[in-house]
Amino acid sequence: MSSALSATIEGLYHEHHSWLTSWLRRRLGCPHSAADLAQDTYLRLLQAREAPQLLEPRAFLATVAKRVLCNHFRRQELERAYHEALAQVPEQFAPCEEQKAIIFETLLELDRLLDGLSPLVKRAFLLAQVDGLGQSEIARELGISLATVKRYLSKAALRCYFAL
Repeated sequence: MSSALSATIEGLYHEHHSWLTSWLRRRLGCPHSAADLAQDTYLRLLQAREAPQLLEPRAFLATVAKRVLCNHFRRQELERAYHEALAQVPEQFAPCEEQKAIIFETLLELDRLLDGLSPLVKRAFLLAQVDGLGQSEIARELGISLATVKRYLSKAALRCYFAL
């Protein structure tokens, strides 16, 4: 990380951290989550490749924080859906806590990789990769042509390949 970036982020932190935490608290209703997401916002800035040119620091921070907030809500929704799915699994087949954690982290990574793809493309990819369905089975399941399935799977595979 360049010293210019570090100095910029340090200045932003000192000048606007309290404001950002309050801004997040109003949206979340929880001071602890707000503090965590404020830290995540600054962490995201520290991971940037170059120092931002800021005319409106609070607008910039709010934009980055909104992305962090969206990711937070997506994670919560994914976690809720995962727990609902686990509740349907008979106890004798339920994974141990370590396996649950690994599965959940894998789900988060898949969600990140497939972010931005249409729901049908994601669904086709998951039917192929998770459920092990063939292309013709996916076409029947989704009510689309075989050519469309091939296009969707190719699109998802390219997204995963270039995201790695």
